[in-house]
Amino acid sequence: MSISLRVSERERELIKSFAKLYGESVSEYIRRTVMERIEDEFDLQTYREAKAEYDEDPATYSTEELAKELGIDL
Repeated sequence: MSISLRVSERERELIKSFAKLYGESVSEYIRRTVMERIEDEFDLQTYREAKAEYDEDPATYSTEELAKELGIDL
């Protein structure tokens, strides 16, 4: 699949410079950067959900308690 992106000349040069800095083609650099951003957004959403769950029930457990609950010897 191909995607077009309109950028100014200044932006184009900046993107090319960063791609070169990382030893990647412009396409590889943009693909990697976009995928990292998407992963970051998923991680942030997961954090927000976990934080909301913790705020509702802030119970915490030590490593020893968790190991005992799971039947794991430390």
